[in-house]
Amino acid sequence: MPPKTKTAFFCQNCGVESPKWVGKCPSCNEWNTFVEEVIVKTNSKQTVGTNGQEPNKPQKISEIVTSEEKRYDTQNAELNRVLGGGLVPGSMVLIGGEPGIGKSTLALQIALNLKNHTTLYISGEESAQQIKLRGIRLNSDNDRCLIVSETSIENIFSHIKNTQPDILVIDSIQTLGTQNVDSAPGSVSQVRECTAQLLHFAKESSVPVLLIGHITKDGNLAGPKILEHIVDTVLQFEGDQNHMYRILRATKNRFGSTSEMGIYEMQSNGLREVSNPSELLLSSSEESLSGVAISASMEGMRPFLIEVQALVSTAAYGTPQRSSTGFDLRRLNMLLAVLEKRAGFRIGTKDVFLNIAGGIKVNDPAIDLAVIIAVLSSSMDISLPKEVCFAGEIGLSSEIRPVNRIDQRISEAEKLGFKHIFIPKNNSKGLDTSKFKIKIHFVSKVGQVFQTLFKQ
Repeated sequence: MPPKTKTAFFCQNCGVESPKWVGKCPSCNEWNTFVEEVIVKTNSKQTVGTNGQEPNKPQKISEIVTSEEKRYDTQNAELNRVLGGGLVPGSMVLIGGEPGIGKSTLALQIALNLKNHTTLYISGEESAQQIKLRGIRLNSDNDRCLIVSETSIENIFSHIKNTQPDILVIDSIQTLGTQNVDSAPGSVSQVRECTAQLLHFAKESSVPVLLIGHITKDGNLAGPKILEHIVDTVLQFEGDQNHMYRILRATKNRFGSTSEMGIYEMQSNGLREVSNPSELLLSSSEESLSGVAISASMEGMRPFLIEVQALVSTAAYGTPQRSSTGFDLRRLNMLLAVLEKRAGFRIGTKDVFLNIAGGIKVNDPAIDLAVIIAVLSSSMDISLPKEVCFAGEIGLSSEIRPVNRIDQRISEAEKLGFKHIFIPKNNSKGLDTSKFKIKIHFVSKVGQVFQTLFKQ
């Protein structure tokens, strides 16, 4: 019996389905994103036993047999950290990022570095000759890395059957298409169907699959939202075209933490891993400038020191400006309100500009203390000593709240040659200060830090 066919309308931005065309998507509120696509539905009565296999039987949790599977070492320490220790066999990893950020370069470096495994690199955007030229630029070669330019999912599975790869790389999922769906490649139906077939292959064969995905103008992964639900890990490759640093974050990870971060530096010969980001994110200028404070921050298990830059000037217009790069603007406004109300500093009529050096974004609340000190330093035009750093979260009553992993923050500051660090007083409980050579200042209020630094 031939399958029943019908059409429906899908939002190209978020993937929501509608029986009729609508101008504004009720889910993501985007305009003119609905397109009509053909849906192929099979006979729902033939769902059990059609492939001749016995259906899975319910088991007690104590009866389920598990084994600790060995992960694939990608030969890339930053990627291994973000993934939680390496590639899990049978997993699907989705890497998203802006055009030109380095997604294909990262994927090709991974494929070329896995010299002990057969890797099949499928490109739907570039020819094999173009990929060869990038491989030459990366100064890397691997005869076990097989490259093919293909967009048909049926032909891809034919190549997989012939080569039997250990790892599969798809660049990109939006370029693939299947004959089972009557719509253009990149549409919601095509992306959903191709991803489902690749997932079925990954789980059956235990071959890890790396997918590269495009993102929309809002910074979200293009295609249906179900794409992020299907895969096991979603990695976001961030960065600025004007900065050489690239940040790799996990927004979803079934096999590890989502708080880890990998840092790369884009060079002419590819992406270089940054093992010690603190030395790169700190200014090497010998001149002491006002409005600069160093914060001991954490990203997952990794400590690093970052430079916070602030500029406070008299407002040229009636309404003062508030601008922030790499730091939450709403949190900056809250910290400025705390300074105004609790600490008695009059900055309500001044423009405040804040920048996190290096073009990275920081979500660690322990950076609050460095932000406030940098603002005060710029407002008073008094430079801070270069050997001082800070770590502390600021509450609404101007108290300095404790932060996590204080031992690692202090050790990182001491390793980079800092002589003083200001940390919350409540972090003193259980802290062995005798093992540190750096002088530790325990503070509970913003006023204490101000008295120590600016009124000696």
